[in-house]
Amino acid sequence: MSVSDLSSRTVLVTGATSGIGHETARLLAARGATVLVHGRTAEGARAATDRLITMADADAARLCPLGADFARLEEVEQLASRVLAEHPRLDVLVNNAGMAAPERHTVTPDGNEIAFQVNFLAHYLLTHLLEPALTSTAGGRVVNVSSSLHRTGSIQWSDPNRIRRYSRLAAYAQSQLALTVFAADPRVTAVSVDPGICATSLLHLYAHEGAAPAEGAAHVVRLCDPRTEVTNGEYYDRAHRADAAPTATEPRTVKRLSKLAKSLVGSAA
Repeated sequence: MSVSDLSSRTVLVTGATSGIGHETARLLAARGATVLVHGRTAEGARAATDRLITMADADAARLCPLGADFARLEEVEQLASRVLAEHPRLDVLVNNAGMAAPERHTVTPDGNEIAFQVNFLAHYLLTHLLEPALTSTAGGRVVNVSSSLHRTGSIQWSDPNRIRRYSRLAAYAQSQLALTVFAADPRVTAVSVDPGICATSLLHLYAHEGAAPAEGAAHVVRLCDPRTEVTNGEYYDRAHRADAAPTATEPRTVKRLSKLAKSLVGSAA
């Protein structure tokens, strides 16, 4: 597929200050899209936007830095409110922000295991709050940046915060499985993509060496292009459609996860 102009598209990329998220923002900006550049802090988002302007020759008028700490759901709600007010039409939401689960069990101020909240619950909440913007015109979609490690995960329904038995790898895999399951939620068209093993801050979870983040980002950007036809709930291994873990598309699991997530994020979703 040849490179197409995306000047009519507005895309929010979470976790866009480094790694695959930053490269995704760069590639989208290079193709003319209006890019909402999210970072954990407003300062970090502004710095990332400045890099895009100076190093990638991106159009400053088409870049908007946004700060929100996903370890605090109140900030996710504030982010959504600002996006709805300033960008009532949103063509794509790229749920990319992520973190490795820490060595020691860590709980957010909202009471959730931190990797489960940052990697999944915050995106669950943000997606549902932005539903009016994503569905304001036909063709709005969500791209969840997931991981092949979702296949090794299991959702501990009675103990999603893994208080009784904590393992950082199991916690991370659970968050990636939840994000992948969430793509099958029927409210907004969404897909998941494993961008491949890339040299980012999460590389140590997978291997010693990885591809350049731009390679992974290219697979994400392809799914942002309206010329790439997608079906809700699909999973991609880089550029190719692949089978997700069997549980990821089970209607019962999708409904059960939605119920769990809603109970954990409160009434906002």
